Amino acid sequence: MSAVPDDPTDAGDGGERAAGVPAPTPVPTLNVANVLTLSRLALVPLFVGALFVGTGADPLWRSLATALFAVASLTDQVDGWVARRFGLVTDFGKIADPIADKALIGAALVGLSVLGELPWWITVTIAVREIGVTLLRFWVIRHGVIPASRGGKAKTLAQIVAIVLYLLPLPAGADPVRWALMGVAVALTVATGVDYVIRALRLRAAGRRAGVGR
Repeated sequence: MSAVPDDPTDAGDGGERAAGVPAPTPVPTLNVANVLTLSRLALVPLFVGALFVGTGADPLWRSLATALFAVASLTDQVDGWVARRFGLVTDFGKIADPIADKALIGAALVGLSVLGELPWWITVTIAVREIGVTLLRFWVIRHGVIPASRGGKAKTLAQIVAIVLYLLPLPAGADPVRWALMGVAVALTVATGVDYVIRALRLRAAGRRAGVGR
């Protein structure tokens, strides 16, 4: 006959805690990392407003729009580090962070296309990839989570750098550099999109095999 623990806090198959081990402190939703994420969302309309002042041709307002975009992009790097470093990862943050990222980059691309400074096919290509990856994550969520890859991080960095160059009021001589960097960003966007499709199919197939095995 198996022994029954005298203390209900003893470890057991039901997931009970070992005696003397305190319960983990729940992470508050309102923390520094999530505040940074929310600040990025709040900066999006300010950035868009500054971008369209004077039909987007005022150098001072374009510089301000660039600064707002750069600051918002910086919070994307900082909030993730803060969340991991200080144990502030929350379900809210997991949802809000990618939404804030896509809102910022999407607003910049659409804004530049509306102003006639960036071809719409580039904006549409990047938008389709981002929406498609989001749908893929939901499609396989019952089988697991597709983690961000190094290629995905490089893609985001390339997009940010290219957008900053398009936002800055630079002379026409900078156009080849802008095009080259945006070309790299688009190439990485497409390549990582294909990679996500392959990983999603593999994850779903592995999940189905595991289900059959059980």
